[in-house]
Amino acid sequence: MAEQGRVRWKRFAWIFAPVAAMTSLLVGATAQGVIGATFVVSGRSFKLFAGELRGQGFALSSDVVRTRKDRRIPVITTGVRRAVVTGLCQSALVRTPIGTVTIVLTGGRGGNVVTIDDLVIDVAVGQTAATLRELELNRDAATLDEVPDARGPAGTFGGQASSVTLRNVRLDAWAATAATFSLPDLGMKVLRGEHECF
Repeated sequence: MAEQGRVRWKRFAWIFAPVAAMTSLLVGATAQGVIGATFVVSGRSFKLFAGELRGQGFALSSDVVRTRKDRRIPVITTGVRRAVVTGLCQSALVRTPIGTVTIVLTGGRGGNVVTIDDLVIDVAVGQTAATLRELELNRDAATLDEVPDARGPAGTFGGQASSVTLRNVRLDAWAATAATFSLPDLGMKVLRGEHECF
């Protein structure tokens, strides 16, 4: 009978070595830009509204997103390292056999706050009232260090600040990513017709 609780190290090495090599290859390729750490966006943008966003670490640069049909769309990649948000609303229009419907997500209401780490949004159009501290504009986008995920191509326009406060935020965006997104009061609903956040 085989003895339990022992590891067959040679067998483990044979299995682990190819996996480790492949993982290293993929991580290296992503870091060098061979494999994009992004995703293909849908054919429509969405609306994002926030009553207030207070953040530590802010950055922006230019980029291009692409759709499944390979349509290239220029965007402003905007990042916040750590954000606290109130009055959050996200809406997206969806064409269905019964007509247009609106998917609405909400959070940060009634005294609750939304907390987000490493938030990056690809913005087409934005409007807000902003206060920024220790602002740097026209810094090479590849050297941005406040929000590493918001870096852009070398030699292109970039900007960053140590902190940011945004009020009455209205964004028309193509994509959003975050390391963590905590909503203690997430609300979700689907409404017939067009009922966007703004």
